[in-house]
Amino acid sequence: MKRPRSALFVPGDKPRAIAKSRTLGADVIILDLEDAVAPEHKEQARENICAALQEGFPCPVWVRLNISGSIWEQADQEAVLCEKPDGLVLPKVEEAGVARSMTLGVPLWLMIETARGVLAAPDLAAEQSVAGLIVGANDLAHDLRTGPDPERTPLLFALSAVVLAARAHNKGVLDAVYNTFTDTVGFERECLNGRALGFDGKTLIHPSQVETANRSFGVSPADVEAAHELLQAWEAGRREGRSLVTVRGRMVEEMHVKAAQDVLAQAGTSAPL
Repeated sequence: MKRPRSALFVPGDKPRAIAKSRTLGADVIILDLEDAVAPEHKEQARENICAALQEGFPCPVWVRLNISGSIWEQADQEAVLCEKPDGLVLPKVEEAGVARSMTLGVPLWLMIETARGVLAAPDLAAEQSVAGLIVGANDLAHDLRTGPDPERTPLLFALSAVVLAARAHNKGVLDAVYNTFTDTVGFERECLNGRALGFDGKTLIHPSQVETANRSFGVSPADVEAAHELLQAWEAGRREGRSLVTVRGRMVEEMHVKAAQDVLAQAGTSAPL
């Protein structure tokens, strides 16, 4: 699966929202049993999610479970076994043993939401069952005792540390949600900031955010054209035995070739022969 540009949280106790999510164009839907569901609605949410998984989705579907050790943990796991989702999201993970103890045979996405989680990120990303890491910035900011900052300056070290851990182990990594979904300018700015930091995509809380996230973290036609141009120049240079290849006045090295190949892979197109 291509790494998602957009992963939309949908409350498990809202069947209409679950049904609508199939039409929104998000790369991934995350059916939520945790923060978005009140304690008295947990059981109904499990039933809704089980039914939705059996009905199917046009995109990959993950389920966010309640925190490990909670009174809902066993019931959550039993519910998702009704029809295995494409992934499980585990909140507030701080130790690799939590991922190791999950034996449901489903790829795991671990939420990094505390200082301890950030420091453990390299070990978490190294786990074989882990497909990727997700930053939970709201809880992380609280744990770090930082104040609000539209540029996320107090969180930059932690955000980069999570990206670094994921990249070191070739795992996916998703940026945190943006709470003020009516602030479209601020949301797009944070998407572009997340892409610049190295995130694959962004977790979302509202349908209106899907298009912007897909565009911000996606591959444009211009990106694809530039990648093809670079790869064609590289292959031509190799056939001609040239040790130095340039494209538009820029020297091309192996890392540029790999980056161009990654662009085409994300776009779902082929490199030139």
